Amino acid sequence: MSIQRFTPHHFLARSRAGVAGHMLGFTLIELIMVIVMLGVLAVVAAPRIFNSSDFYARGFHDVSMANLRYAQKTAIAQRRNVCVYFSSSSITLRIGKTAKDDPVPDFDCYTSAKGLVLMGPDGAASVSAKPGVTYSGGVAPANFNFDPLGQPVNNSNVALTSSQSISVETVGKSITVEAISGYVHD
Repeated sequence: MSIQRFTPHHFLARSRAGVAGHMLGFTLIELIMVIVMLGVLAVVAAPRIFNSSDFYARGFHDVSMANLRYAQKTAIAQRRNVCVYFSSSSITLRIGKTAKDDPVPDFDCYTSAKGLVLMGPDGAASVSAKPGVTYSGGVAPANFNFDPLGQPVNNSNVALTSSQSISVETVGKSITVEAISGYVHD
């Protein structure tokens, strides 16, 4: 039994000759199908690639969620109320005073600014969305606080009984703030 050895020239000769001596290449139907698939892909994908408002909306969703997590963790770490204000396209955080700072702490974040320690160099931790990006329906979510235990409470300092759901227009996921624990997640 002898072993037949093939050199690279054997393979090259076969690939040039093709099957039964015919030339290899693409048929007209194959070329048309590729062009049609590229056209469909361009019609479906191009608007999504060049529409930046979807990217801005997702970014605002992520920043809103990060700010809510920050507010909850700050409330626990500093044992203070952290007030969360919403407009149709922004979120603002403010930290309330503690009993250590003032014998009568003022946790009323909604009727006055007395007793509030503002966050950030401009006076508040505030993030605004790009033009055209809003919370769902263009309506601001309900304002609430995180108490010193990190639980969400309303403006009367009463614990919320149901989870808060906050969603940004055109983003499929909504941000949920759990009622009892204050845990913030998608």
